[in-house]
Amino acid sequence: MGGLREVTAAFVVPGPSGVAVRSGLNGLSGQDEAVLRRVGTLLGSLASGDLRARCAAGLGHDGEQWARRKQALTGQSSSRWAGSITRATHDQWALARRGQLAHRQSLRAGIDTIRRRLAEPLGAKGSRGAPGGYRSRREWFAKARRLRVLEDRLERVRADWESGRVRVVRGGRKLLHARHHLQDARMSEADWRQRWQAQRWFLQADGESGKRYGNETIRVSPDGGVSIKLPAPLADLANAPHGRYVLACRAVFRHRGEQWADRIAASRAVAYRIHHDTDRGRWYVTASWQTPQMQTVPLEAVRAGGLAGVDMNADHLAAWRLDGHGNPVGEPRRFDYTLTGSADHRDAQVRHALIRLLHWTARHDLALAIEDLDFAAETTREKHGRRKRFRRLISGMPTDRLRARLVSMAAELGVTVVAVDPAYTSRWGAQHWQKPLTSKNRKATRHDAAAVAIGRRALGHPIRRRTAPPPHDRSDRVGHRTVQARPGSPGREGPRPRISGPRTRSVPPGCGAKAGDQCAHNRSGHTTEQHESWQQDSLPLSS
Repeated sequence: MGGLREVTAAFVVPGPSGVAVRSGLNGLSGQDEAVLRRVGTLLGSLASGDLRARCAAGLGHDGEQWARRKQALTGQSSSRWAGSITRATHDQWALARRGQLAHRQSLRAGIDTIRRRLAEPLGAKGSRGAPGGYRSRREWFAKARRLRVLEDRLERVRADWESGRVRVVRGGRKLLHARHHLQDARMSEADWRQRWQAQRWFLQADGESGKRYGNETIRVSPDGGVSIKLPAPLADLANAPHGRYVLACRAVFRHRGEQWADRIAASRAVAYRIHHDTDRGRWYVTASWQTPQMQTVPLEAVRAGGLAGVDMNADHLAAWRLDGHGNPVGEPRRFDYTLTGSADHRDAQVRHALIRLLHWTARHDLALAIEDLDFAAETTREKHGRRKRFRRLISGMPTDRLRARLVSMAAELGVTVVAVDPAYTSRWGAQHWQKPLTSKNRKATRHDAAAVAIGRRALGHPIRRRTAPPPHDRSDRVGHRTVQARPGSPGREGPRPRISGPRTRSVPPGCGAKAGDQCAHNRSGHTTEQHESWQQDSLPLSS
């Protein structure tokens, strides 16, 4: 037990801080698409130049440089377009900076693992959580060479981190690399070019509170009319007063449409982004706004009514309902999904599984307990060696997306989410709960037992179901000592019920029918059934 790490405390997950809804722009004319392409291309070129300037500034960037960047863009577009571009550039640089830090930590973890395994003898077996030595001299030599490669990479990443240099590609590095592997990407050069240009367009505007309909740059009226404030070089394309261009289509937000309508009616800030899906040939507009941070429910209040523990797996969600004492109630539930096909198909599968889980939870008025999973350090090839299938399995689990969607969807249904430490839940759940929960009519899986372990940890109970029974040579034989009750509960360690009848031919003193009754013995200061009179002793009972 000395090698086990400390388990962190459970906590209530705060709700989402923002909302985003999307609507299709159906019925665009050829003139509308041409205007959108020209505006996106112009603003995209300005965003690329601003990103280049921001990356060149590095760590020396300050508010004065930000103001100069915005001033330079204002003359080529407008002050509001310039503000949106500079903010998007700053966010993109900060995201690349966080990714650089994560890459540095991953390289360091891989180097430490290789060094540890190189120091082990060939063929040495590893312990739990720590791999052993390499299998052959050939593999040892290959890993020694890889160690030098990783050390060189780490030096370059460390130098970039200290200097503030980041490498960012507008449009995505994955799509950029696909240009040299069109056959593997199943794209023609024309298709790649069209997608590359669409990804590099810039058609997004931040909202402004107090302005008409919450946005002066891209405006959507209550009846769905979409209009755009054209940049200064394209002002001649306007078909409405004040340099605006009105699209011929209508935007309809079917999801959260009432919330969106309430915001624009009160002129509260709403940000918009117009984007083009080249695969489907469709245009969309996405509206987003910030929501006030809701006050989380106290953890003790969540535990009072019980909850449902959920174990996330590669193809399903395993859930089991627990009462306030940590006892499983009813039957386990399984919500399947598949992570194959396109990204949109995988995302839809995750949403369908989550909504079925949340509807079941809301129907029973329960909270949800999930693991606070983070596989960033678990997907490295150095940690799991030749277990490629296991590494691929972990890498394919959308833990971040599932957690974000679960929290967002649970907030809409009023379901509280509790996050727990994932340490040893599967292992201890299978050890202490899988066999007791298995019967003739129900076969509990390892994932079902893990769901129970997660729920018990969220409730503040230990995962272990019972303590070890006493040995056979004691008077109560194999009577169980339960730890289901809380440590402070009265009577938790009370006497066990007596087994009727003598256990041997002779009953020793103190083991009869009234062994626990002090008044049943002929002692000073106590009454017995044979006493006909009673006289109080002059001495105190404690003497």
